[in-house]
Amino acid sequence: MTRPGIPDKFYFKIGEVSEILGVQPYVVRFWETEFHLTPAKNRSRHRVYNRQELENLLEIKRLLYEERFTIEGARKKLKERVKEKSKQLNLNWEEKNHKALLQRLKKELTKIREMLEN
Repeated sequence: MTRPGIPDKFYFKIGEVSEILGVQPYVVRFWETEFHLTPAKNRSRHRVYNRQELENLLEIKRLLYEERFTIEGARKKLKERVKEKSKQLNLNWEEKNHKALLQRLKKELTKIREMLEN
């Protein structure tokens, strides 16, 4: 899913990120330190950001500029959202239920493979 205003590509240089965000590159570098972001470095040792990092930066900008959060407030809000997402992904199954389900699935798939081989 492509967000409006984000080119359809995998990696972005700091200049591109700066332009998309509408802030100077030093602001992006400042946010990196304040929000503990670690963009990858390409072969020539320049910062490159993936799509998720860019979307995180867009969210940081929104919190700071539109919602008027402080840096500390924005940090807390982002941590809350990460916790909410992890709760949404939690299926609340016990590990033994996973094992039993996977073993049953494996047996069924083995039977299907045997039927196909015959």
